[in-house]
Amino acid sequence: MKPVVIFRHAALEGPGYLATFLEAQGIPWQLIKVDQNEPIPRSVDGFSGMVLMGGPMSVNDDLPWIRPLLNLIREAIAADIPVLGHCLGGQLISKALAGTVTLNSVKEIGWGEVSVSRNDIAEHWFGDLENFNAFHWHGETFSLPTNAVRLLTSNYCENQAYAIGKHLAFQCHVEMTPEMVENWCEAGTDEIKCAASSPAVQAPDVIMQNLPLHCFFLNKVANQIYTQWIKGLVN
Repeated sequence: MKPVVIFRHAALEGPGYLATFLEAQGIPWQLIKVDQNEPIPRSVDGFSGMVLMGGPMSVNDDLPWIRPLLNLIREAIAADIPVLGHCLGGQLISKALAGTVTLNSVKEIGWGEVSVSRNDIAEHWFGDLENFNAFHWHGETFSLPTNAVRLLTSNYCENQAYAIGKHLAFQCHVEMTPEMVENWCEAGTDEIKCAASSPAVQAPDVIMQNLPLHCFFLNKVANQIYTQWIKGLVN
């Protein structure tokens, strides 16, 4: 089977639980370390799916890899190769499809409930799940591109996830592992302090409470989502 290509934009924001899931399913994957200036492939030929992880930058920044990555997203979608975006990755999908990425009303950092939309598409991806505790770390938000169906929403961000056919974009993070949460909290101490006035920002000690349990339940949700997503992989 052709591998799933995964784009990493920051050293601490790797595939997390997604890698564990793919390996358990026997699905090969290839990591492109954009943060280490590894080149963006010229084509999606040779890949069964395309995944975009998070990162601290904005899709509106003038970075040399953004334009070729947007082109690759459009190529994948045109070729019916499933695309999956986490946080920055979801924003890249929106921008590639003529959506907009703007400041969110508040910054979200930490654990927070998201509600599953009541529509047939959301039921396809989430089953009978009505809500769950997702992980958040973002200050911007995406609009819904043409033909997108909203899947998730929260009190502080209306568009937490959407689907266009077999393609998925998340503003929240469903790929987290305890180690990732710990590393992000350590690296993001100053950012958390600066954003402490936001009602959607938690202190590190709050984020770390019951961390294994939080991640256990989040991984179960991710398992449901990823199981549906890999059904669209191109052989």
